[in-house]
Amino acid sequence: MAGRFSFRKVPSPPVEPALPDETAAPEGIAWTVFAEGSPEAAAVIAPPPPPPPPAPAPAAVVPANPVMRDKLLDAKVRLHRRLIEEINLSALEKLPEDEIRKHIQQLVSQYVLVERLALNTQELADFVTEILDEMTGLGPIEPLLKDGSISDILINGHECVYIERGGMLEPTAVRFKDEAHLLRIVNKIVSAVGRRVDESHPLCDARLLDGSRVNVAIRPVAVDGPLVSIRKFSKKPLHLNKLVEVGALRPQMAELLAALVKARVTTIISGGTGSGKTTMLNALSAFISDKERLITIEDAAELQLQQPHVARMETRPPNVEGKGEIRQRDLVKNALRMRPERIILGECRGEEAFDMLQAMNTGHEGSMATIHANNPREAISRLEQMIGMAGLPMTIASTRGQIAAAIRIIVQLSRLSDGKRKVMSIAEITGMEGEILQMQEIFKYVRTGTLEDGTVQGHFVATGVRPRVLTDLAAKGIKIPSNYFDPGHPL
Repeated sequence: MAGRFSFRKVPSPPVEPALPDETAAPEGIAWTVFAEGSPEAAAVIAPPPPPPPPAPAPAAVVPANPVMRDKLLDAKVRLHRRLIEEINLSALEKLPEDEIRKHIQQLVSQYVLVERLALNTQELADFVTEILDEMTGLGPIEPLLKDGSISDILINGHECVYIERGGMLEPTAVRFKDEAHLLRIVNKIVSAVGRRVDESHPLCDARLLDGSRVNVAIRPVAVDGPLVSIRKFSKKPLHLNKLVEVGALRPQMAELLAALVKARVTTIISGGTGSGKTTMLNALSAFISDKERLITIEDAAELQLQQPHVARMETRPPNVEGKGEIRQRDLVKNALRMRPERIILGECRGEEAFDMLQAMNTGHEGSMATIHANNPREAISRLEQMIGMAGLPMTIASTRGQIAAAIRIIVQLSRLSDGKRKVMSIAEITGMEGEILQMQEIFKYVRTGTLEDGTVQGHFVATGVRPRVLTDLAAKGIKIPSNYFDPGHPL
């Protein structure tokens, strides 16, 4: 056969052993000859085909899947415990946040590979953030604390978390691994302010570093697991003008309240739970002179007064032996020896009411306090009952006389069914007539109806009563236009 030839090795069938021969093919190999240009030769000479592309990696499991979410939650808790054991937290906390995150990300990435967790880039970044929240924050609720639109966080056991946004409650997908996980976060909160919570003391009031108020109830008081209520406060206190913008009151009402605070008229802020009493107290405090010394007294310090000279005190619960308790009444008595010009009582709800009235009657005009009540008249009744809790032999007439001499204005707040908060009434105490305490309403909110979507309709009106306190304001150089109190003049 003429021409050049191409050779290809192909396996050969087993053969009988043969004598050694230089031209023989190696054992197990036979030479096959193809003519040049033939299809067989072309197939041999052509480069090998490229390898097939690798099959695409399976898509990451979406953590929204309940099974995967539970797996991630379990992995997060286990990894957190491991990191706590392996990392020097005191040294880590001194590093900048970026370096901490970089260091934790390396450890988490290694852990994810070992555990074979199917996470994409975004899910891995979220997982790192959650681990950081576990180590330096408050775990699963840390994103809720950073959300400025949320005003309340309500934890009902480790599997049920609600939030309040815009005055309405909403369920969330946030959950804790188990009750022990939730208790660890609770202990982290209360220990930061020197409080404790355990079976012997299952109830606790505390606060976060930003001033948010925290209430905790655990077993055996809480039947289905720990109950945690967090009332968040904005980092920037609301000004009275902002409350006017959101429709909580009208400009004329705000101007009157600001004038009353400047003139050191003693004021009580009344309302139900979550009606905005503390927010209003913070807003009114902006009109107190910077030259005055203020003493605040609270169960858990949460007021954000805007003056430079503020001395803050809070109560202390009893110790393990049931001793060492310091109540609000003790603090009010002590405050009188601290040269205060105004005493601000965060919430009056017990026998401290008597000492508060004594302070308001002895040169501490302009003091303020909040009280739980549904209307101004009921606020007076509550004060009478709390004064009776002091156990002093006082008649109803003398008690009401103390109230009439100490308090001039009651501001009533309410949270309506659509979640909006309103100033429902501004009332003035004018004195006593016999044994009856006299009160007159200056402004009020009139509710006219409710739309299909639940929005409450109404408007603010002046009652037509001219406040007696205007005389005191005028004597101090503060003038309020008389048409503000004309019922025919729109607010």
